[in-house]
Amino acid sequence: MERQRDPRLLVIGLDCATSELIFDRPEWKLPTLKALMARGSYGRLQSVMPAITIPAWACMVTGKDPGELGVYGFRNRTDHTYSGLALTTSLSIREPAVWDHLSNAGKRVITVGVPPSFPPKRVNGIQVGCFLTPSAKSDYTYPTDARDEIAHLLHGGEYLTDCTNFRTEDKDDLLRQIYDMTERRFIVLDNWIEKKDWDFFMFVEIGTDRLHHGFWKFFDPKHRAYVPGNKYEGVIQKYYEDLDGMLGRLLEKVDQERTNIYVVSDHGAKRMDGGVAIAQWLIDEGYLAVKSYPDKITPLAKLEIDWSKTSVWAEGGYYSRVFLNVAGREPLGTVAPCDVESLMEELTRKIRAIPRPDGSAMATQVYRPEQLYRAVLGVAPDMMVYFDDLLWRAVGTVGYDGIYTYENDTGPDDANHAQKGVYIEALAGNQGGGRGEDWDILEMASRFMNASGVSVAQNAG
Repeated sequence: MERQRDPRLLVIGLDCATSELIFDRPEWKLPTLKALMARGSYGRLQSVMPAITIPAWACMVTGKDPGELGVYGFRNRTDHTYSGLALTTSLSIREPAVWDHLSNAGKRVITVGVPPSFPPKRVNGIQVGCFLTPSAKSDYTYPTDARDEIAHLLHGGEYLTDCTNFRTEDKDDLLRQIYDMTERRFIVLDNWIEKKDWDFFMFVEIGTDRLHHGFWKFFDPKHRAYVPGNKYEGVIQKYYEDLDGMLGRLLEKVDQERTNIYVVSDHGAKRMDGGVAIAQWLIDEGYLAVKSYPDKITPLAKLEIDWSKTSVWAEGGYYSRVFLNVAGREPLGTVAPCDVESLMEELTRKIRAIPRPDGSAMATQVYRPEQLYRAVLGVAPDMMVYFDDLLWRAVGTVGYDGIYTYENDTGPDDANHAQKGVYIEALAGNQGGGRGEDWDILEMASRFMNASGVSVAQNAG
């Protein structure tokens, strides 16, 4: 006799998926996603700041903001020295995730590719590492024999957690990599979702993110590099439609009468107009001193910085992290603690005044972590900058003739992140809530727990 249990929960993560593509393009053939939308409720999902894969997924599944996690991006300062940034891993996340609570409650869980999940952690079930996995030869699964099972399902082929390089000019090869990765992942998903015993199943497909970064300029008429009728104009639509077909075949193996389903993304996407070389600007403005100016584009970490004459430095990325060289905090601090507030006010005013290359005003936002987060743990940036509402990327390298660049310093990239992703909630037995209000990504952990029939308080008790 089959055991009675709470409804199962399936969480489908589509990294970087954006409402403009899923909700607002009726001509796209997305019958699976549209059926889930018709069955439940859907809308935009407000991401955390910064709206980046890491920490956004971790925030979603823990209910904690970046400050509470002490994670402000893919790389974080580990102390107040000048030695650079350390890579975030699963070990950086010390708060329990939804699957930890469910495991403790005796639920069977499977997670595949939810960042950051390398190295994989012990769960009551299976955990497969995310894009941080070095290779399929590493111990990227818990338990370790799940790796052999994946290899068997792929007939000895390599499981792909990411593209080898999504910032490339070889678009044909990038597209092949994205499809190879997605198709191999779904071979595993199709098998496990049907044959494994699970109460909670969550996976993240990162192909959507790699697709946006690699191909956005080819389909968006507002992108400065868009050329009508180009070879790749239909690539994003076709991938979304093909992915929808894969999701449809997956859901055929799921008893939707007793399965609650969510589709979520960690953030959205938008065109990238260019980059603002923030470290270059700091040099030009006299805040950052270098002993010798480079004769080529050079990363900040490779510059010979004169810390005794530096008051501010900054890292690039989808947003900029700005750090003050504070006396008594940094080894060679030059900014007196009593001057920190006035310096940050000065920087905020001047950074927000940086115009676009044509002289028009940018909608730049400057934040302080204590204004954004319920707690500020770890070594947080002193200031966080979104250039022109994320239409412009922050560039951390130095050696430009000016502060603007139209080439990403980490390789070709067509898109930046947008603050709002998507949610679709299709609960078993419910019908048709329609398009709803924006939700907050920090609400999702409790929604997942409720949809699994287990409260955090109940689990703690």
